[in-house]
Amino acid sequence: MKNLLSLAYALPVDAPDALLIGRVWIDGPEGTGPVLALVTASDVLDLSSVAATASQLLELPDVVKAVRAAAPFLPRLADTAAVLANSAAGVRKPQLPWLLAPCDLQAIKAAGVTFVASMLERVIEEQARGDASKAEAVRSAVVSVIGDNLSSIKPGSPEAAKLKDVLIAQGVWSQYLEVGIGPDAEIFTKSQPLSAVGTGAEVGIHPHSHWNNPEPEIVLAVNSRGEVLGAALGNDVNLRDFEGRSACCWARPRTTTPRARLAHSFVCLTSTSTSTMCAAAS
Repeated sequence: MKNLLSLAYALPVDAPDALLIGRVWIDGPEGTGPVLALVTASDVLDLSSVAATASQLLELPDVVKAVRAAAPFLPRLADTAAVLANSAAGVRKPQLPWLLAPCDLQAIKAAGVTFVASMLERVIEEQARGDASKAEAVRSAVVSVIGDNLSSIKPGSPEAAKLKDVLIAQGVWSQYLEVGIGPDAEIFTKSQPLSAVGTGAEVGIHPHSHWNNPEPEIVLAVNSRGEVLGAALGNDVNLRDFEGRSACCWARPRTTTPRARLAHSFVCLTSTSTSTMCAAAS
């Protein structure tokens, strides 16, 4: 069993050359709250002199240059391995630092499904309404209308529009098919700011949910100018048995509880000398 909160698993293989940005919760003499941090294999350093929040940091004209210039003068907050170990929710000591999600005031956005196999399975899950025993029957019904291969259909084409009309008439049209063969790419709000959780944190699984599907996802750090400044890996916990149900359960399809969003702890800023991906434990 891998120790997900070990340095070997949580840090990227090129950690000595990477520029890792995270947030830690501090309970100290100067107050309690989140602190922006620069993370190395040995130390967690206080980055609040450069920016108070992750969203503010990403708005700087040259983030990598600013962080590298400040790095030699940053106060040390804690040992990285100790912070990782204390991030496990079940054994956490609240008086010691632990990792938060690296994002704070940014909106959490997501791109739509693009792979045909995944798209078809999402349609089936949506039609089955969370009942795993019905999934195979729904799969047969959907495939009989759609077929098992949409690769020949060009998204947004007249042929795709005709197929949409047929599927609507058959009652099996889905928002996921809109993404896959519709005319527009889907970029949607995944969850509200400050709803992501960090490595080792508990996620909010509904007590009546029995069909859950954790999904690893690429997470990009983007500023208001549309510049991709860094990346991380995270998890999205989908509650399949609640997808597509009425608003009395959730606000809209594909919504999970806010605490179940994108559990990751470091964003790896990109430059010519750093990696473009930080594989964080999640």
